Amino acid sequence: MGGDAVVAETVVLAQDDLPFPPSVEDFYLPGLFGAYPWITKFTLLVWLAVAAIIIFFLVAYRKPKLVPTFGQWIAESIYGFARKNIAEDLIGHEGVRFAPYLASLFCFILLTNLFGIIPFIQISPNSHIAFPIVLAVISYVLFNYVGIRRYGFARYMKNSLILPAPFFVQPILIPIEFVSTFLIRPFTLAVRLFANMFAGHVILLVFTLGGVVLFNADSIFVKPISLVSWAMAIALTFLEALVAILQAYVFVVLTASYVSGALAEEH
Repeated sequence: MGGDAVVAETVVLAQDDLPFPPSVEDFYLPGLFGAYPWITKFTLLVWLAVAAIIIFFLVAYRKPKLVPTFGQWIAESIYGFARKNIAEDLIGHEGVRFAPYLASLFCFILLTNLFGIIPFIQISPNSHIAFPIVLAVISYVLFNYVGIRRYGFARYMKNSLILPAPFFVQPILIPIEFVSTFLIRPFTLAVRLFANMFAGHVILLVFTLGGVVLFNADSIFVKPISLVSWAMAIALTFLEALVAILQAYVFVVLTASYVSGALAEEH
């Protein structure tokens, strides 16, 4: 009976005084200005990320030196990684012309992902499905465009849909390849990024606000458990940083692999 009372007390406290448990509504932020409801925290964070990336690279390369400064070294390392380890390794010698886009995409996704663990920001625009969808559509248009430009529409569709298999299985393979290439790819690109950022934010909220709820409980036996909840929140923050980096890398690698497939003679 005593345990049930503590649980009931905790639930009432959470419902009355704190935004707990987190819900999907937490990701639909209100407009910051009454006349411009579309200007939300997400919008400002996206603008901030774009401005920060542009300013960083302009400053880093403003006066390039033979012995690079720390900022120049970071900028060169990011671009060199995107060029050599992603563009050239996955696309080949033609990948050099896609390196600026891949490097920019990596920086943008990484920074907006890391917003989720930066104090006083603590939410990533990519935890709202609209932003991953836009990024996925850009990559989707890119790999289809380069494929159609290289081979023409008819041959590109042939390369994409017709596999080297007996003719009698083609009626089965062609619809599968169409769905996989032109429907599943953009969907999985967007959902993978969104789901990881959304889930990470919710988990951090659960342990952080859960610690506050437990700390404010009347029972002295419940209060110490709040330390465990906060310790988990701290540990999961480091894990979320790793996830942010991995998801940026995975998104860019998949984009490069799709471009490589679009440029290939046969699949």
